[in-house]
Order: sequence, then C-alpha cells, then structure tokens
Amino acid sequence: MNRWLTHTLVAVFLLACNIGFSQKGEISGKLAFEDGTPVTFAMVFLPSVQKHALSDESGFYQLTDIPFGTYRLEISSIEVRDTAYSVNIKAIDVRRNFILKGADATVLNEVVIEGETEERLLETKGFAVEVLETSKAALQSVQTNDLLNRTAGIRVRQNGGLGSSVDYNLNGMSGNSVRIFVDGLPASTYGRSFSLNSIPPALIERIEVYKGVLPAHLADDALGGAINVVLKKQMSNNLNASVSYGSFNTFQANFSGMHRSESSGLTVKASGFYNYSDNDYEVWGKFVRNILPNGRYDYVRAKRFNDAYKSIGGQISLGFTDVKWADQFFVNFNASDDYNEIQHGTYMSIPYKGRFTESEVQATGITYVKDDLFTKGLEFTFNGLYSDRLTVVNDTVKWNYNWFGERSVGLNGEPILTPQGAQQGAPTINHINRNIITFRSGLNYTINANHKVILNHVFFDIARTQQDFKRSAVERDFIGTRDLRKNISSLAYELTALNNRFKGSVFGKYYQQRIDRMDPLLVEENGEQVRTEDRVSSNRNTTGFGTALSYTALPKLIILASGEKAVRMPSENEIFGSPGENIVENIGINPEISNNLNIGFQAGAFHFDEHKVSFSATGFLRDTRDKIVQRINPRINDAVQTNPYENLGKTQSIGFEAEVKYTFEQNLNIILNMSKFNSVFNMKYDSNGNVFDNYKQQLPNEPFFTANASAQYTFTNVLAQNSALNLSYNFGFVDRFYTTWLEIEDFRTPRQFIHDFGANYTFPNKKLVVSADVRNIFDKQVYDNFAVQKPGRAFYLKLNYTISNL
Repeated sequence: MNRWLTHTLVAVFLLACNIGFSQKGEISGKLAFEDGTPVTFAMVFLPSVQKHALSDESGFYQLTDIPFGTYRLEISSIEVRDTAYSVNIKAIDVRRNFILKGADATVLNEVVIEGETEERLLETKGFAVEVLETSKAALQSVQTNDLLNRTAGIRVRQNGGLGSSVDYNLNGMSGNSVRIFVDGLPASTYGRSFSLNSIPPALIERIEVYKGVLPAHLADDALGGAINVVLKKQMSNNLNASVSYGSFNTFQANFSGMHRSESSGLTVKASGFYNYSDNDYEVWGKFVRNILPNGRYDYVRAKRFNDAYKSIGGQISLGFTDVKWADQFFVNFNASDDYNEIQHGTYMSIPYKGRFTESEVQATGITYVKDDLFTKGLEFTFNGLYSDRLTVVNDTVKWNYNWFGERSVGLNGEPILTPQGAQQGAPTINHINRNIITFRSGLNYTINANHKVILNHVFFDIARTQQDFKRSAVERDFIGTRDLRKNISSLAYELTALNNRFKGSVFGKYYQQRIDRMDPLLVEENGEQVRTEDRVSSNRNTTGFGTALSYTALPKLIILASGEKAVRMPSENEIFGSPGENIVENIGINPEISNNLNIGFQAGAFHFDEHKVSFSATGFLRDTRDKIVQRINPRINDAVQTNPYENLGKTQSIGFEAEVKYTFEQNLNIILNMSKFNSVFNMKYDSNGNVFDNYKQQLPNEPFFTANASAQYTFTNVLAQNSALNLSYNFGFVDRFYTTWLEIEDFRTPRQFIHDFGANYTFPNKKLVVSADVRNIFDKQVYDNFAVQKPGRAFYLKLNYTISNL
C-alpha cells in the first residue's frame, strides 16, 4: 500500500507541475455569402495542426484544442471560392465570421472527399487489428459479445446463456492468452459483474481487436491478442436510455449521460446497467440424459432450471475536460454486483441445483490525459484504479438431481445423495476477497510528423484471501493468502516515411511477476496441535520484442505485416484456482511464450457508381511453447468436475482469415468473413524418447473453421418523413470439433448453422428507436466450450431513447 501511495503522490505531483505550461483555445464563427445566406458544409482547415471542421446548416463552424499562435485558415467548398485567412489564437475562445464569394458556375460529374478516421488510422499501422463501431448495434437487442462473434477471426466461447463464463479465441489463441481491457485497463480489475457480458454496446464508443501482436501503448502480457473496449467520452451534453425484454425472461436496461460546463470545463459522466435472465432455455442431445435407477441413460429434452443470472452496476466520473491544465481529468467510481446460478460442471452430463456465486466490486480510480505536457508533442496519460472485490461460492445442497429438476432416486426409491455432500464436491460457503491495485502510465513524444517515441508501464497487484464458512470453527480462523504482483514495461519507436506510404514501429517489452501463496496448517507436535504455514513463492522475469509494418503499394492497396516474440505470465485464476469456475490451483505453472506472425493486405474501397467494395485478408502463424490450457478430462460422468490449468508443451497454429465488405447507395451493407486454422500439438517426443500419441493432432475444444455473413438495408421515410427502417440478417457457421483428445463421435459437436434477423425503426425526431430481434431462427443446437449448449430460438424487443443538447 505504501508503494501505491508513492505512485499516487508522484502522479499528483506531475499533474500539479504541468498547470499553465500549455495553453490552448478554440476558434468559431459563421460563414455567409455576401447576401447573408449561410454557407453550409464548407471545409474549414488549419493545415499546420491538421484541424478541420464542417460548417453546419446555419453556417456555424468550430475548431477546438488549438495551441496559442498564428495560423493559416483555409475555407473550401464547391459553392464558394477557395479562400485563406490569417488568424491569431491568443485567447481561450476566438470568434471570427467570414463573408465569402460564390464559386463560378462549374459542371461537376463527381466530388470525392477523402479522409482518415481514427479507426482507419489504427487499422493501417501494420498491426492485425480490427476496429468495431457500436452505433448501429446499440439500437438492437444484441450483446457486445454477439458483435464480436460476427467479426473475422474471433470466436466468443460462452458456457451457456446471459452471464455465463466467456473466453475468446483469436485465430487459434484462446483463454487468458486474449486479454480484455476497458479504456486500456485490464477488465479483470472490475470483476465479472462489469465485463463484456454486462457492458451494453450503447455505452461503448468502439472496440479495438488486436490479433497476435500487441502495440506498446497496451503494454501487457496478452500473448494471443487483446480486445480493448473504449467507452464513450463524447463532449456533448446528452442522455441515453434503453430497455429490452425477451425470451427466457431476459430483461436488460441501461443508461448513460454527460454534462459539461462550457465556461469551466467541469464535466460529469454517469452510466448504469441492469441485466436479468432465467436462462431456462431448452437443451437436448447426447449430453442431456437422466440416469435411471437401473443405471441406464434416458435422453431427454428439458429446460435448464438452475441457471438464473442478475447483474447491476454503475459508474460515475467527475472532473474537467479541455481545460488549460488537462485534456481529461476524472475521478471515477464504479460499483457492480451479480448473482449467477451454476447449472453443471465442465460438461452438461450432471445437472446441479442450489450451487451459485455472488460477486460485488467497488473500484475507485483517476484518469489524466494531457497533450503538449511541458513541451509541444509530449503526451502524458495515467489511468489508476483501486478495486475491492468479493466473491462468495455457495454450494450446500446434498441431493442428486436429474434434468427435470427432480431428485434422482435409486432402485429402492430413496433419493440419491451426492458423493461428498454438495453438488460439486464438499459443502462450501467460500468467501474470496481480492484487493487489486493497477495503473497504466504512458509518455508519447511526437518528435515531428515522421517520428514518435512511446514509453508505457503497467503495474498490477492483487492480494487475495479466502475463507470457507462451512469448515470447522478452528479451520475457519485459518485464512489463506494469495498474492500476485506484475510489472510490464514497453518502449516503442514509430516511423512514417515516403509521404505517409510507409508506417513502421519496433518495440521491446519487459515482464516481471512475483507470486506468494500461504496456507495455514494444523500439525501435531509433541501431542499438541500447532499452527504452521505452507508457503510457496516465485519471482520470474523475461523479455519480448516485435515490429509492425505497413506499406501503401497502390492508392487502394495496403500491405500489412507484424511479428512478436510474445510472453504471457499465468493469471491469478490459473495459478491460484477459481472455485466458482471449477478451477483448482497449479502453483508450478510456467509462462507461455509464442512467436507470432501476421501478413496481410487491405484493398479498397473501390467505387463503381453507387457500389463500393473492399477486401482484406491475413495469414498468421502462432508457434507456442508451454501453452496454458485447462486440463481436459474425458470422464464426463464424474460428479466432481474440477480441473486445473496446465502447460501443454509445444503447439502450432497456422491459418488465415478474409473479409469482404460491400455497400450500395449507402443503404445496403453486406459483410462476409471467414477464419480457418490448423492448431495442433507440436511436441513429438516425451522425456523417454517415445512419440506422443497426440503429435500433430488438432487441439480439442477449439472451433477451427468459422464463417459469418451479415446484411443490412435501410429504408428511409417509412410511414413518416425523416424516419428510417433498418432490416438486418446475420448468419454464422461453425464446423464440427472434438471436445476431448479422444476423437470419437460422442465427443464431437455437430456442424452449426445459426441465423438471426432484426429490425429497428427510428422515429422522425431521431430520439426514439424501437427494435425487434429473432436469434437462432431455426432453433438449432449451438455449442461452444466442452459441448455446453447455448440458447435456441429467442425473441427480443428493445426501446432506445436519446436526448441530445441538454
């Protein structure tokens, strides 16, 4: 804690020192013709700082965040003569109105205005990255995970319905190899109640998906890639709220709002969400069977009955934006909790009743961002968070149950007791407390338009205690501790050359992790019970490095390549276990190391009259040593299904992904993508020189061939002027895959063909949107992890209301 206070004091000192060092202002005004008519949609441009804006319907324009100084301001439009002015920004708010002359009469066949969005800039830096916008998805009854699952190379692996545990597969790398961030901070800090399961698309600005190679500004040990969720930070005053209801008694609501004082920059942001579902969807097939008194299997179709989920949470941020001493300064508070019933263990073979977890978290943090700190071109960012998390695993019911929720009976007609007195092993009311401190700090120095240096550091510390209230009074007082501390530093250099046609970066990373585990024990010495400690500690460090390159070979063709020697330290749950997720500890697990390579291209967009099409494809290699996976146990009928994570040895994944995007008249949008890879066990000989039985065998429980298609069409002025009706269709395909090393039909999922349809209607005032969605239209069996069936056909209705310019 002393170290944390030291870091905090240093950060506060830096914040205080930079006040007044860099002043910025804004220029605004109106554009008009000589007769007073406003000039609409004209480009206002400051070339030296690359700031631009469009005038609105009243001719109003505004350029913000401009360092004090004298600039050349250019105004251009097809309606006016191109004009340039000299403007002096020497105050926070400068007003300049301009009277413009109309352009000479000219016949134009076509006008093409091109620019690069922030998303496009990210996608052309050489990394295998895809940026997802959520504005349209926010209007539908879809989850953030659904949006990711439709993206090339991404497979969301979920153990059932709303609220069930999730991991992500990015081109053959899965589990904790793929890290989730919220505004650059590890999502694990917030706990499971504030995750991609519960954060609705309406609260998200964009999602950045990095595959295989991670940039320096997200310094972390995400060996397989990362998903960075960027929450909305819009500077306009607004309020948005939505509510939806659907199948399986699924109810979801969320709101977000923001208010900023123009005079002081004081800004307040707030958001909240509530999710609930019974998750009582039907399941059937070879894994859903009741065991009759005579021991025979009775395959049934039944509803899940112990699978309800509820989460509620909120976040409030108070601070300042666009003031002289900070671009952003916020003090944030986040609180959430959830309740999650557990229907079964790793497999669906034996249903549970009465096993559940409860979680709650309170997190307090500071966010600070400042451009031109002390000197022009130096950007400083700091995100710090202290989180207090509590999880309770409750399992005290001693009876066996069948898939109808009834007690199982033996040949004598008496109810059958579980082997150890609870649904999953021995009875437990296990309280797990986690105190987490994490911060990310970064310095980005732009030397000039062609050279940039990036320095980042991440600190993560977790102190965990657990106490089982079902143990004896003596044992209950013995509280075990689990401590993990991690430091990751990264340094990168970015180069832009050949008139922006070439972009490249090289980076190095340093990883350090220390773990301590202590379990109190009672031992007998000289006839007396004596308390002692079983303690295990380790300290590891290693390095990694990589590069990302892009080259614009033709105006519409960009070649991309990236590679990294990536390192992943084992996570807290992999080392210390997680009782709520049926994971036991493995203190001796080793770090995972992988040589990752991506080579691909982006072509387009190509315009043909009203048609626009673009293409992209990437080939990839993942050569991994000590891959960390959850141990696969083929004994699916065991009542106790807890497995540790372990090092698998050498594995290799080779494959490719491809995507095509098509647009017609801005109304029809079609996206087709697919990903296929061969991910195999690549260790040939054991310690005795014998060939492994699984050598060159496809890794089990990994969907290796997926494809997606989506289409959306917009009808305007339906029923009323200025309204819009959007129809959407989504198709997903997942090829068959084995769930264990035993390649027999019992452990193989069927091919999956999933169809979804949605419609939303935007009313003329643009404030109210009504949407309806049908998921899994043909009620097909859908599987992910260890053949756990996901929901079948489902219907949802959603209302979304937005108030802007409060």
